[in-house]
Parts: sequence; C-alpha cells; structure tokens
Amino acid sequence: MTHDAAAPALLDHVRPEVRALPLSGIVEVFDYGRNRQGLIPLWVGEGDLPTPAFICDAAAASLAAGETFYTYQAGIPELRSAIADYMAEHYGRPFPGGRFGPERFFATVGGMHALQIAVRITAGTGDEVLVPTPAWPNFAGALVAAGAAPVECPMRLEGEADHGRWRIAVEDLERALTPRTRVLVVNSPSNPTGWVATREELEELLGFARAHGLWIIADEIYGRFFHGDAPRAPSFHDVMRADDRVLFVQTFSKNWAMTGWRIGWLEAPPELGPAIENLVQYSTSGVPVATQRAAAVAIRGGEGLIRAQVDRARTNRDLLAAALRGTGRLRCALPDGAFYLFCGFDGVSDSRALALRLVDEAGIGVAPGSAFGAVGQGFVRLCYARRTADVDEVARRITAWLAR
Repeated sequence: MTHDAAAPALLDHVRPEVRALPLSGIVEVFDYGRNRQGLIPLWVGEGDLPTPAFICDAAAASLAAGETFYTYQAGIPELRSAIADYMAEHYGRPFPGGRFGPERFFATVGGMHALQIAVRITAGTGDEVLVPTPAWPNFAGALVAAGAAPVECPMRLEGEADHGRWRIAVEDLERALTPRTRVLVVNSPSNPTGWVATREELEELLGFARAHGLWIIADEIYGRFFHGDAPRAPSFHDVMRADDRVLFVQTFSKNWAMTGWRIGWLEAPPELGPAIENLVQYSTSGVPVATQRAAAVAIRGGEGLIRAQVDRARTNRDLLAAALRGTGRLRCALPDGAFYLFCGFDGVSDSRALALRLVDEAGIGVAPGSAFGAVGQGFVRLCYARRTADVDEVARRITAWLAR
C-alpha cells in the first residue's frame, strides 16, 4: 500500500477536534496568488515595514552575550516591567484603585499563544464561546482545537451602505446564550472590520458578562491603531472592576513591526500566575531571551515608530475609502481603528470568487470576507498598512476593474 493510500485511514484516528479545524480561506487565496508578477498583496494582517535596527540590535547583543538558555516561564523581569510601564503610561491603571505591576503580564510566543492560553483557562470540551463576527478566524481555530464550540454572533452593519457602522447587539448575544456558554470574545479595534467599541458599548458588554458569569477574552492588540482624536482606543481597562474576569491578549507584531519574531503577552489577574506559567511550561517552556530583550527595547523606545505607522494608516484609509466610494458601488463601514478596509461592492455576493478574480484580473491579493464568518460573505478585507504609493495603485486598479 502506498503512503498516499494509507493517509486517509491514519487521519481517521486523529482527534476529532483536530480534524474539525477549518481550513483558512485566507491561505487559499494567498496560495492561489503566490508569486504572481506585479501583484500587490493586501491579504495578510501585517505591515510592510521591516523591524527597525534598534530592536534587532538588542536581540543580536543578547545572543552575543550568550543568553541562549532556558528562562523564566512568565518572562524576564526586564520585559514584564517594560510592559507594565507602557500600560501605565497609555492606559493609566487596570481598574480603579489598581496599578499595572509586572505581575499582571506574561510573555508568550506571539498573540496566538496568548490566545491559546486564555482559551485553555476559560473553556474546554463541551463549552461554548460567543464570538461576534466578522472575526479573526484564529479565534474559532483556538477554540475548536481546545474542544470548545465557537458560536457566531453576527454583528449588525447599520446605517448607509458606505457610511455605516458595525455594532454588537447585546440582545443577539442574549439569544445565543445556553447553559454551556462560558466566554465572550471581544476584539476592539476589530480585525477585520476596523470597528471600535465605545466606552458605553464596553460597559454594556461587561455588564452582560457579569450578569451571566462569563469570562471575557479581550483582544485589544490594535488599541494604538485608533483613528479618533485620542491616542488609543477605548479599553475594558476604562470600565472594569478588580473582580471582573477579563483576560487581555496582546502582541508586539503590529505596533512594533515584529510579526515574524513571534512574541506577545497575556495580561491576567496575578492570582492566575501559577496556572499561566504551567501552561507556558507545557506548551513552549518560555520565550527566547534574545526575543524578549528585543521586545523590551521596542516597547521602551518605539513610540515614534507607532505614531508613524498610525499616521500612515490613517492617510491610506482615507485615500482608499474615498477612491472606492467614488465608484458608487462600495459597501463598507469606514474603520475607526486597526488597518483594514472590510468592504463589498454592489452586484458581488461571493467573497471567495471576488478574491480570486481580483488576483487574476486586477493583480491584488485580498482576504475573502467569508473567512471571517458567515456574515462576512460578500465582503473582502484589504490590509492598507503599506506604503501609500501601493495603496494608491490598489485604489486605481480596483476602480478600473469595477468600471469593466
């Protein structure tokens, strides 16, 4: 019997939660358009800036110093203190009467690892988790891998077709509740829609979680990519109490142009420290010291980088949205945060087909909206965290393609 013939039988013996993991609709389009000559790639959620030299130099110095051994499961003290100082500067305090001490922060191998730990703490086999959609597909993936069931709660796109706003309606969350519901996932600013919860909406969501005894997994990684007047988006830190069960997923990937470094952090009540450190031990055994040294330097010296990226993202958002609105066919809510335009076009209903056609006929790589949940069908996600000349060319190509 050949290896290929035996493979399906072996797959039948793999754990059902692993077999149930969905294939990524984003990866499908990525693979379809990979290496196309002249294609402008807007499909993945990262910017086009390489990590600045001052960050890389810190990692190189650590390696040269021989810091190549096992380290603290929770993260090196230098990094945990740097994160605490950063949070205190930009968020003030975790809750009234509290302070951002290093003991609240745990270094992880990227934001995805932080999410997996948060899921392991809060949900498992037979549990249900409310996920407002459109949503980053990795929420569902992490939940399914842990044996939990993600429950899509479609957000509402309200207002005019090209000036609307997404909203999580608490009454929709109430209808989705069952005795097995354990967690609510809230991603603000949102990937893929750019929706940003107001302080009042965060209070309402927190009240809902309190009333039903739910955990909240809060993904606020785009909090600094905010297009409003304030230097950051509203946060659960603005409205929570010390006893609220909120876990914060964070990453160095976006703010500090470090996607490939795979480093993030989980913020949690300090009393969960022993459980979190055990989960780190039994998954990765810790983050490399050199990577942590680089992250500590980034968070202490990277404010100029963040401001430059946010300014560029706002410019690109306005350019792209204005050009596509000029076609008269745009369906979209102008994003208030992150760096994505989640949009559709009148007369187009199949996200996958639209994404593939844009590769073939316009030379643009986008993520199909259907990858972010059923409510995303008919939309595509464009990541505009790129040089403005590229975004300008994308606007020109899509406008010309729609005209055809």
